[in-house]
Amino acid sequence: MRVLGIETSCDETAVAIVEDNADGQRCLAHALSSQIEEHRAFGGVVPEIAARSHLDRLDGLVEQALKDADLAPGDLDGIAATAGPGLIGGVIVGVMTAKALSSVHDKPFIAVNHLEGHALTARFTDGVVYPYLLLLVSGGHCQVLEVKGVGQYRRLGTTLDDAAGECFDKAAKMIGLGFPGGPAVERAAQSGSADRFKLPRPLKGRAGCDFSFSGLKTAVRQTVDALPPGSLQAQDANDLAASLQQAIVVHIVDRCSNAFAMSETRPTAFVTAGGVAANTALRTALAKVAANQGIPFVVPPTELCTDNAVMIAWAGLERLGLGLTDPLGFKPKPRWPLDTANT
Repeated sequence: MRVLGIETSCDETAVAIVEDNADGQRCLAHALSSQIEEHRAFGGVVPEIAARSHLDRLDGLVEQALKDADLAPGDLDGIAATAGPGLIGGVIVGVMTAKALSSVHDKPFIAVNHLEGHALTARFTDGVVYPYLLLLVSGGHCQVLEVKGVGQYRRLGTTLDDAAGECFDKAAKMIGLGFPGGPAVERAAQSGSADRFKLPRPLKGRAGCDFSFSGLKTAVRQTVDALPPGSLQAQDANDLAASLQQAIVVHIVDRCSNAFAMSETRPTAFVTAGGVAANTALRTALAKVAANQGIPFVVPPTELCTDNAVMIAWAGLERLGLGLTDPLGFKPKPRWPLDTANT
């Protein structure tokens, strides 16, 4: 089977084509356009700018992906698109494009939950088998789930306020490190001392595996404000970045360590996905958590941790293989939890 996937949920416009056959699965094409420079001046993603950018770029990326894969639309078995959650303007652009392709070329349409795309990426990259434990950690989400199958998720914990990626972005802005915050904090932390500033460890020692990051943002603001006006120097920024990164990593590790006892079945692997999974310090710490549990630690390549269309095409292919397609009347969803028991 071959499925074309479209991703437009935030500030990445992307189109990919994946194939699954007797020789295994592979990516035939992945065309991506980043909007980082368009949003950098605002210190975050502006929804209207993002939607207009998706509209301007998407048709060209579809053409580019088909050309790179040396395929015509008729060679595809299905058209998948992120149908939520995300910035609704951008989601609508991707869904309407996918529906148009589906209608014109008489191909099944598959509405993909963006979070399911992240959840299933490790099956594409590493062949992970069900059930496995997933930490989904990104700019908009931070949760731990048992992944039992396509459409079968049990949420064990989630953030009580903000996501880890948002904490990185907002704190980086306070420190003066720029946007996007995650990579900026990681770079600065390499030259900083994590012991200089004492930041809180939210929920440490408490039962469960929920997360909380709003207090860390407040602590960073208070630390910056406590310095003499205009005195935040490069080393101060580096030290505060290192302290923040360490606090976030310690917090995530502490909460994830509780998740294993909450699982209904022993997981085959501990998988981490989402944009924040690109952080090297976090990967290293989580690998130790998995090793302590005696199971593999799996994290996709960095380019497949951030938003991408490969994961949407793959999730669409898995769903198509199970006969799970959607009508053209499917409505995009700005909010769409994986675990419907917790809605």
